[in-house]
Amino acid sequence: MNFCVRLFVVVVGCGSIVAAQERRPNVIMILADDQGSIDLNCYGASDLMTPELDALATSGVRFTQFYAAAPVCSPSRAAFITGLYPQRAGVPGNVSSNSGVAGMPEATQTAAEIFAGNGYATGHVGKWHLGYTPETMPNAQGFAESFGHMGGCIDNYSHFFYWNGPNRHDLWRNGTEVFYDGEYFPELMAKEAIRFIDQHTAKPFMLYWALNTPHYPLQASEKWRKHYEHLEAPRQMYAAFVSTTDEIVGRVVRHLEKLGLRENTIVIFQSDHGHSTEERTFGGGGNAGPYRGAKFSLFEGGIRVPAIVSWPKHFPAGQIRHQMATGCDWLPTLVSVCGLDAGQRTFDGKNIENVIANASSPSPHEAFHWQSGRGKHGPQWAVRRGDWKLIGNPNDTSAMAEVTDDDKRFLVNLSDSIHELENLGPQFPEVVKELEQLHDKWEKDVNQR
Repeated sequence: MNFCVRLFVVVVGCGSIVAAQERRPNVIMILADDQGSIDLNCYGASDLMTPELDALATSGVRFTQFYAAAPVCSPSRAAFITGLYPQRAGVPGNVSSNSGVAGMPEATQTAAEIFAGNGYATGHVGKWHLGYTPETMPNAQGFAESFGHMGGCIDNYSHFFYWNGPNRHDLWRNGTEVFYDGEYFPELMAKEAIRFIDQHTAKPFMLYWALNTPHYPLQASEKWRKHYEHLEAPRQMYAAFVSTTDEIVGRVVRHLEKLGLRENTIVIFQSDHGHSTEERTFGGGGNAGPYRGAKFSLFEGGIRVPAIVSWPKHFPAGQIRHQMATGCDWLPTLVSVCGLDAGQRTFDGKNIENVIANASSPSPHEAFHWQSGRGKHGPQWAVRRGDWKLIGNPNDTSAMAEVTDDDKRFLVNLSDSIHELENLGPQFPEVVKELEQLHDKWEKDVNQR
């Protein structure tokens, strides 16, 4: 099914032709930060209250085999707004949080540049983490408006980056440093998103809302801290921040409804990767359910994420999709659905509008690849083809099981076991060889710059 905006041609007078087009849909792309694989009530988290995101899923389509393009922030975010593998986007790993350090290359075309070229107002709110120079900050990457922090995280009240000192203030509006001392950043994000929407009701808009929650520091609102005080730490602190996230997202969605814009706005929600088990987040708090791994890991718990898309009266409502899809897929899908001209641009992601429309439509992905970080045996990488998944140099940040030197090539079949606890490599050496060759070919391709 093709959801493209229809074009009507009207003949007027002496053979002159006037093309009158229905208004293209607005788009809000929301990317959560370090939210675990099942950390929404609609994904099975029975100890969380997430009514707003659950309602978004009820109004749209929820994915169960949706993958972030990387197990860490910057590369996943680059893929989300470019439709490219992070390596091809020029962001193979996390970008420095230091001012004056470049990130995603200027030549990399973003969703904002494509939407702006098609008459959309474009805005960024929240975390950037894709470059901290004038040439690589949001306003130089197609976003006409930007409000947020450029590094990987901030204190939500002082807006300082306190990790890997020296301490430094990090809050910017359109490239100019601004100060909102003591004001709660999640609230500021919601206000800025609403302000952007209010200022662009007369034309289509695309807003990239790059949440910094529930990433550490886990500074939830008082309301939700009290609500979860019965839980044990660190789930207590993390759960409160997830519900804080849910609440601010709901506030913006309800504002769309108030303005009568909801039925003409596509809302996308995805986490950038799995939950953190870092010391800075009290060693955990998130939940990957049955999946092994967490942030920094290419086991499922590090890359399988909650993902929802909703467009009332256009996309199906209250449905679940089990087909494989990825964070690279949103932009090519939006280009098609919104009827955009992307020029000669090609994507690594696939158009998943048929999957959104139909539960029986096959995934457009024959295979998908990941590569991240450096371990003692080299970069961690993975390839999934069908139900087979091969991980090279695996890293289990969930500590669910020991990774030994014999596991340098870790093979699983996800149709048999989603737990990834048994290495099937010794039983299927021919599959290991095929997938390793596939990875080598992919690596050479994406690194041709």
